[in-house]
Amino acid sequence: MAGYFIFISGQEIVILLLVVLLLFGSKEIPRIARSLGQGMKEFRKATDEIKREIEDSSRDVVNDFKDLKDDLSRDASEVVRNVKKNLDTD
Repeated sequence: MAGYFIFISGQEIVILLLVVLLLFGSKEIPRIARSLGQGMKEFRKATDEIKREIEDSSRDVVNDFKDLKDDLSRDASEVVRNVKKNLDTD
C-alpha cells in the first residue's frame, strides 16, 4: 500500500540524495537537518501544550457538570420531600 504513494525506487532515492548533497554541500546538510529537528521539537512542544490546555478546560467543564448534577439532585429531593409532606397532611 505504501508503495503506491511513493512512485520512486531505491536507485532514484540514491540519485536524489546525491543531487541534494551536490546542491547543498556536506557542511550545509547537517545544519538543515538540525533546523528541521528543532522545528519538529517546537511543533511537538506546541501540540503538547495545546493538548494540556484542552484537558485542563475539559476537566473544569466536567467538574461544573458534576456540581450542577449534585445541585439538581438536591433540589429534586427537596421537592419530593415537600410533595410527600403536603400529601401526608391532606
